[in-house]
Formats: sequence, structure tokens, C-alpha cells
Amino acid sequence: MARLAQTAGLTDVQQEILATVRDFVDKEIIPVATELEHRDEYPQQIVDGLKELGLFGLMIPEEYGGLGESLLTYALCVEEIARGWMSVSGIINTHFIVAYMLKQHGTQEQKDHFLPRMAAGDIRGAFSMSEPGLGSDVSAITSKAVQDGEEYVLNGQKMWLTNGGTSSLVAVLVRSDEGHPEGTAPHKSMTTFLVEKEPGFGEVRPGLTIPGKIDKMGYKGVDTTELIMDGLRIPANRVLGGVTGRGFYQMMDGVEVGRVNVAARGCGVAQRAFELGVRYAQQRHTFGKPIAQHQAIQFKLAEMATKVEAAHAMMVNAARKKDSGERNDLEAGMAKYLASEYCKEVVEDAFRIHGGYGFSKEYEIERLYREAPMLLIGEGTAEIQKMIIGRRLLEEYRFQG
Repeated sequence: MARLAQTAGLTDVQQEILATVRDFVDKEIIPVATELEHRDEYPQQIVDGLKELGLFGLMIPEEYGGLGESLLTYALCVEEIARGWMSVSGIINTHFIVAYMLKQHGTQEQKDHFLPRMAAGDIRGAFSMSEPGLGSDVSAITSKAVQDGEEYVLNGQKMWLTNGGTSSLVAVLVRSDEGHPEGTAPHKSMTTFLVEKEPGFGEVRPGLTIPGKIDKMGYKGVDTTELIMDGLRIPANRVLGGVTGRGFYQMMDGVEVGRVNVAARGCGVAQRAFELGVRYAQQRHTFGKPIAQHQAIQFKLAEMATKVEAAHAMMVNAARKKDSGERNDLEAGMAKYLASEYCKEVVEDAFRIHGGYGFSKEYEIERLYREAPMLLIGEGTAEIQKMIIGRRLLEEYRFQG
């Protein structure tokens, strides 16, 4: 076991789960990741393996057929998986955000209907907040639901759905003004709908179209899509929690889990970049000795390792805070911000250590170099995290003048 990024106080069960996942990553993901990524191919065999390991039910309570594990266990598994290939961690992340939202906010009927099949991996989740024109401004959502008897009719266009094609359940945030007086704050007139669909592309149910995969610089393999609703009819019992107007709060709760996940991904990618950099530095010779013996490279390795360690510690702290039942938006925002920034820096340093070979698609670091930027944007940009952190600090340290 490597010296860096260790986590104190884990149970025997947690250690066993992590050892199993790490073994799976080393044997089943790392050897094929770069080839699959270059082909932009969905890693079906890897996903089937994760399903067999029970990872799709990791955080789902035992009463619904899951393992009932903590956010910390999940985050540490994500860190391991992202170390192998970040795209795979994206496939399970969106699934877990939807499962978490169902567990925390769903009606009993919704939990009974969805969670057992989600735990088995038979239903795959995706969630959808963003739209083409709004970026991080969730309050500017224009997609709308209008009640029509026992159903709602949904119209609008959503953007940036991870698992948009392969998922069979999408939690969609839309505006729902009925029952809310004019002038109500935008975030109080939003509702999350649980939309069931067939996996695939094109019209996946009447009124719902998934046009196709968005071609991306990195984060390949996993499908990222748009979602177009045109007269999509959803029964009232598929309003998350059974009551309209609570969607914004439900989504933000889910995103806190997602931010810990993105922090964990940053930690995993940074760890892999460090592993590649420190190994290459001992193999590559210049001026008669391994480049690892040049002080300039040792300084880089020292900085990289320190960043890996710091990011891991903050990610673990944010996960433990959420597990304790406390509000963790400050810690999750800090962890996501620091881990994604440090990930980018560690990857770039590993890229520099590789010199010209880092630019070659034969070397794994080339893939990591294209993947790291997604973490600067996913689950809220660095600037959004700093806004959240700043507001919370002013609440905590209010000046009493």
C-alpha cells in the first residue's frame, strides 16, 4: 500500500471493500482505460464488473438490497476508481446522487419502487439541472412543468447529462409555478421529477428525446448528452417527495454528495498522475543519471505529493461531516475547489516530467491531461465554490458591531 492518501479510523469492512475495489481497478480498469478512452467507447465490461461487486448499491440502505455504506466509503471507492479511469467514476456518481435524493426525499412508494433495482444496478440513474443558456445559474431554469389533471406536462431543453443515454431514470429539475404566488423566489418554485425512460438515443419515450453524445475533449467513454422535453407527460406520483416546490433544495442536497465525489475524483486522478510521474522520473535518464536525482524534479515530486495528501485529507473531512448529519456545504465546497485545482497542477507537473513523451497518446499521462479540466467545472465551477465558501464564512464569522 502506498504511503500517500491513507485514511485513519476505517473499519475492517471498509478496508476490505477498498482493497477489493483497488484490486479491480489495477486488474480490470488501468490496463484497458486508455484504449477505450481513445475510442470513446462505453466501458460495458467494467460496468458489469462493478455491478457484480455490488458497487451500484454501495450507499443504498440494506433494507432496499444495498450495502448501506457511508459517504466516506463511497468517496474512497470513487477515489480508487478515478485513479484507474475518471469516466467510470462518473457512471456511478450520477447514479448515486439520484439514489441519495430518493433515500433522503422520496415518498415510501418511490423508495420501494426504485431503490432495490438501483441497488442491483438494473436501473441506472442520471440527474439534470443545467440548461444550454444558464451555466451555473440554476435559478434561471426555463424548463417548465404544467399540471394537467393527474399528470404534469414538461417542456424544455436540458444540458450536460452524464449517463443521459445509458440511464433508465433521470431526476429532472424544472420550474413549476402552480400553487406558488407571483413574486415567489425562483428557487421556491422548482420541482424534481423522476423520469423513467428506455436507455439509448433518439426518442426514448413519447415527448422525450436524447439527441446523442456530446463530443468532448476528455471524460470520454461515459455518455454526456442533452435532454429535450416536448409535451412529456409525467404522473403526479413521480414528483420527488410528492410535493412541488422543493426541487431546488433536493437537488442542492444531492449536489453536496456530488461535490464530495468530484473532490474524490480529483484525488484519484492526482494520485495516478503522481504514480506515473514518480515512476517515469526513476526510469528516464538525462546527463548520466535518472531525472529523479535532479533537484528540479525532486522539488516537483515533493509539491505533487503534498498536494495529493492535502486534497485527500480535505475530501475525507467533507465526507465525514456529511456522514455525521451536519451541514457540509462549506467543507464540500473547499474540498471540491482544492482537489480539482490541485489535480490540475499535479497532472501538469507529471506531464512536464514526461517531457515530449507526455504529448504522445501512447503514454497514460496524455489522457489524464485532457481529463483533469472537467473537474474544474463539474458540480459547480471553482468560482461557484468560492462564492459558497465566502458566504458560509461570513455566516460563521459574522461581525457583531
